[in-house]
Amino acid sequence: MFETITVSASSVPSGSFASMAIVSIDTVQSYHAHIYFDGPEQANIAKTLRERIAERFSVVMGRWWDEPIGPHARPMYQVAFAPDDFARVVPWLMLNRHGLAILIHPNTRHPRRDHLSDALWLGEILAIKADPFLVEHEAPEPPLVPNTSPTVVP
Repeated sequence: MFETITVSASSVPSGSFASMAIVSIDTVQSYHAHIYFDGPEQANIAKTLRERIAERFSVVMGRWWDEPIGPHARPMYQVAFAPDDFARVVPWLMLNRHGLAILIHPNTRHPRRDHLSDALWLGEILAIKADPFLVEHEAPEPPLVPNTSPTVVP
């Protein structure tokens, strides 16, 4: 049983959500999905998943990292995609991740916030280091130039 709670502007305490700045979704330049693996079995799953993503989506498939890099605590690879592709790519990953942990975050020129507080997780939530390289970008994200050639419908 769920309790219904009615909230009016007068019932929201000062300094809470009512006074928080709203960030427009127009600030999202692209998204990254970081697909993590740990050990040979998960690496094989991640490799197959990588191939299936490339077959189905027009994305930028990032480099495969066998060791943790930057703020990431496990080996991984990155998949970059346009905001218009979010509604297709993310549900597909939800249904086809085969137990792998996946971090999905926006790119808004605020990498620290993008990775640490504005991200979502599929599966296990891993630690992300507040690495010094996660600094504000002065330039926009580079244009997404897909390096995949989809041949299969998701």
